[in-house]
Amino acid sequence: MTDDERPFTRDFKDLFSTLMVSLPLIPHRVRFTRIEHTFTTEEAMTNLGSLKFSQSNRMPDPKDPSRIVTTTTTTTFSMAKEMARSVCHRFLEARFVESVDGKTDFNSKSSVWQLTPKGMCVLGRFCNRNGIHQRHVNELLDSARNMMQLVILERETDSDKIVGDPATINVIFRRFAGDAGPNLKSNLTASDSDSVNDYATGLVGVRMQRSRRGDKDSPYVFTGKSGFDWLMNCCTLVDKREVFELAHFFISFGLIEAAGDDRNSASQQSGKFVASKHANYAVTQKGMRAAGWITSPNGSVNGEATVQQRLPQGVSRDSNTNRMTVIVRDPALRLLFREYLSETHCEENLAFYVEVKAFLSEYERAKRNGLPPKLDLIRETLASAYSLYNAFLAPGSPCELNIDHNLRNALASRMTRAVGEDEQMLHSLDEVATLFDQAQSSVFKLMASDSVPKFFREPKYAAMLRERNLESLINSFTATSVS
Repeated sequence: MTDDERPFTRDFKDLFSTLMVSLPLIPHRVRFTRIEHTFTTEEAMTNLGSLKFSQSNRMPDPKDPSRIVTTTTTTTFSMAKEMARSVCHRFLEARFVESVDGKTDFNSKSSVWQLTPKGMCVLGRFCNRNGIHQRHVNELLDSARNMMQLVILERETDSDKIVGDPATINVIFRRFAGDAGPNLKSNLTASDSDSVNDYATGLVGVRMQRSRRGDKDSPYVFTGKSGFDWLMNCCTLVDKREVFELAHFFISFGLIEAAGDDRNSASQQSGKFVASKHANYAVTQKGMRAAGWITSPNGSVNGEATVQQRLPQGVSRDSNTNRMTVIVRDPALRLLFREYLSETHCEENLAFYVEVKAFLSEYERAKRNGLPPKLDLIRETLASAYSLYNAFLAPGSPCELNIDHNLRNALASRMTRAVGEDEQMLHSLDEVATLFDQAQSSVFKLMASDSVPKFFREPKYAAMLRERNLESLINSFTATSVS
């Protein structure tokens, strides 16, 4: 749990996806209409009471190819009925599911539910990550409703807090406002009732209309409810408190402001975001620059001229390697790079790099916290290692990476050997961590040599890279690393 008593986002999404995989997702009749890929409250309650998810990987034994070795990682959940009901309600609040028959809670056993486009996107990423190819799940993910392009928010590994530096918020705001221009609607309140369908793709910005006052500095306005709906439907937010946090960043960084008569209300004067259809917000000049609607006269979204730093005399650099280093360290650039990799169908490279970084950090923390570390913690860390291996590195894995042949064989040899007795587990974990570190370096070099040059040539991201002042960041990093 986080400091504010909510589940970590990754765990919450995994629990939801595991439940969906366990459900039959069959047609149900609602008011004489047959609705495909749905489930009832009772089905969800029953499955959450005793939930099991097993991930297996079969591969030849590196020492004896005629022998097949199977590694299996099993995750189990068990909860009381009221806890299960509470969890399902959280799935509803997170916009993962929606009622087919107009219900607002999970009190009726026969209520029928379906996944939202956001829920299908979360489930699809989970299935791709874990190599799940069940027929009923594939049919759902192949349906026309699965069209969401979620904004994958960057989070701090230890606290799960949303990264909220100005540059990262600018990138998120560009999607929120709509980088193709404002999503104009003639009547905001009339369309507020169908928020899920309005934002089914995540590719258009929040619904807006032109300011009735004809304000030249802030000509486009939207309601607080529309802003709330877009953020919850189109981003990897799972708690409404995070929606208000993100909207507050938009206000505090000067991207939006209260519009018209709303400026004088007490809540607006205090800088709080109000998620009401009666509260109106305008995109500021700074916000329009961040969205890419207008060009900054000085070549930067913040109105700051680009400053190029010279490297010390005699210092050379591998620009793509340094660019990659800056990208993985900078949340705003990482968010953009992840979006580009998703479009080019190789997001698994960055996903592996980030997940191994978190794994190695967890491994080092486990070693520091106890000498020797607790066996349960060692087993849990090893289970994480097998999950990573089965997803990214095992032959035929769902997100199999392109790494050196000798390193792949070394990993296969280590991961297919029995873990051994308790006292041998820590030694096994040391070997795994070393090999994962080598694999991470290999994937880093691959992204630097192949994906980074293409990313920089992609016109779609050129303006945002200029705004982030990337070359200056690279020069600063290089100068620091050689000083």
